[in-house]
Amino acid sequence: MSIQELHGYTFEDLHVGQTAVFGKTVTEADILMYAAVSGDTNPVHLNEEFGQATMFKGRIGHGMLSAAFISAVFGTKLPGPGCIYLHQNLKFKAPVRIGDTVLARVTVTELFPEKKRAAFKTVCTVGETVVVDGDAMLMVPGRPGLTI
Repeated sequence: MSIQELHGYTFEDLHVGQTAVFGKTVTEADILMYAAVSGDTNPVHLNEEFGQATMFKGRIGHGMLSAAFISAVFGTKLPGPGCIYLHQNLKFKAPVRIGDTVLARVTVTELFPEKKRAAFKTVCTVGETVVVDGDAMLMVPGRPGLTI
């Protein structure tokens, strides 16, 4: 296997409107592991009694856990392995709870050939509800030996 076989789409393979998704049902274990890895032990994520006393009326998942599903799309599907995150804007619109299935979708919105950059619309939904909305910019490797 060559290193090129590990890469995802090259810049030249992308087109505006191209889209990919990743779905994940959030579990208790996901929230506990995210808290352990990130250090974010805010009790609204970990303590049901605390959560009940908030506007959410119960525990909620970390917003950045849902945002990480966007990264999963980028790193594994579109553009896939080899791309580099440059920036991400996020708006957290609604809570995610244990048992919710989050669908992260990325869509190519603009291409910048001179720097091999791609802009994306990023959105996470639970059913019809948008839970995370944003946009991102990635650096995408070009096809070896090809210059634009």
